[in-house]
Amino acid sequence: MSVPGTAPAIGAGEGGALFRAAWRWHFYAGLIVLPVLLWLAATGALYLYKPEIERAFYGGWSWAAPQGEPRPLAALIPAVERQSGGRVTNVARPAGPAESWRMALAMPDGSRRLAFIDPYRGVLLGTAAGGGLMATIRDLHSLAITGPVGNALVEIVAGWAIVLVVTGVILWWPRGGSPAVGVRGRPRSRLFWRDLHGSAGVLAAAVILFLAATGMPWTVFAGAGLNDWVKSSGLGRPKSPGPNPWEKAPAKAAPAESHAGHDHDGGTASLPWSMQRQPAPASQGGASRATPDLAVARAQWAGLSAPWTLTLPRTADAPYLVSAATVRAQDAHAVYLDAADGRILQDARYGDFGAGARWIEWGIATHQGQQYGEANRLLMLAGCIAIWVLGITGPVLWWKRRREGRLRAPPRATRRGMRNMSIAMLALGVLLPLTGLTMLAALAGELVLGRVRGRA
Repeated sequence: MSVPGTAPAIGAGEGGALFRAAWRWHFYAGLIVLPVLLWLAATGALYLYKPEIERAFYGGWSWAAPQGEPRPLAALIPAVERQSGGRVTNVARPAGPAESWRMALAMPDGSRRLAFIDPYRGVLLGTAAGGGLMATIRDLHSLAITGPVGNALVEIVAGWAIVLVVTGVILWWPRGGSPAVGVRGRPRSRLFWRDLHGSAGVLAAAVILFLAATGMPWTVFAGAGLNDWVKSSGLGRPKSPGPNPWEKAPAKAAPAESHAGHDHDGGTASLPWSMQRQPAPASQGGASRATPDLAVARAQWAGLSAPWTLTLPRTADAPYLVSAATVRAQDAHAVYLDAADGRILQDARYGDFGAGARWIEWGIATHQGQQYGEANRLLMLAGCIAIWVLGITGPVLWWKRRREGRLRAPPRATRRGMRNMSIAMLALGVLLPLTGLTMLAALAGELVLGRVRGRA
């Protein structure tokens, strides 16, 4: 990618018009999204190393010396509730026998805490606020701490990041003897910083574009629209079960909130993306209640193995939910069980998803650096680092381009170049409405500024 004021000489004709328009919009896109893009890259890089950071931060809380078999959940959950004073909403069992278990707690004052448990001795090792350190980093990454505004901002930034990549490639395209990749000159020269910026940008362009695109499923408008399209097209999530095979009357769907949709780090958060907005099948209700141990045993019989998360029913007609801790997309597996008798209401696996949902699940797992092991994680980390390199070199180039002590925007594009670039950008805005609105605002500002300067 290039930066305003550092490009080779602009050619004549349509190529020159396109170049100037790309230069102008690359500049605006950088101004609009750079701070948030750097924030997303930093927090995303941290989240890639969630297991290592948690083990280092929590120390002894992360481990439990194996001693026979873990205690039954029917005994472990009440013991934790007595020691913590809270109500257990879900239980997470790790893959390794020497790792501590975790339980999400709803406290009497309405707060949430994450408990670390020795499952062999029934001892509460410690608790952390909310969902723990990495849940906080996850919320910082998604800007969930700012509510819907932050979520909308992430969607806007992701759209503008796509504009940055596309316009950056146009600016980078070798012309006039410039090298495709390489750094010339010395650090004091503008040429050095231009080559560094362009080389880093083009090498990381595909990864940055991938991160922006695969981050969309979590966004408030584009993500919801994608979810609705996947559902309506029949290419998505497994359908909720129809008539309950163990009852004469059809089973009603419980509200989404009834299966821990709002429990921190549990419930729908543990489900594959394609199922997170799907209402849970309802239990039969009644006085007879299946135990958590029976629910887990039935889920294991269905082929679900540790690591898993068990979400406890919150209402009389809510089911148990046992979901696999997804690493690769194909690991996705969720089992709903009737809380009255432990019967399986729904057994949803990756193979049950439609083609659209499978691609989205693959994109999410790859985005999180999990789908292809350490190589995948290192590639996503490289993308995050490249964003910081671009975020530092871009402003340096702008500073070096100043004339007579003043910072300047790139020269205005021709009408033809601006029209063609604007049409392409607004086409992207149709797919990403929030980004499109900010594009219209930027375009209107450009037109107003042009008229004001024209009159002057």
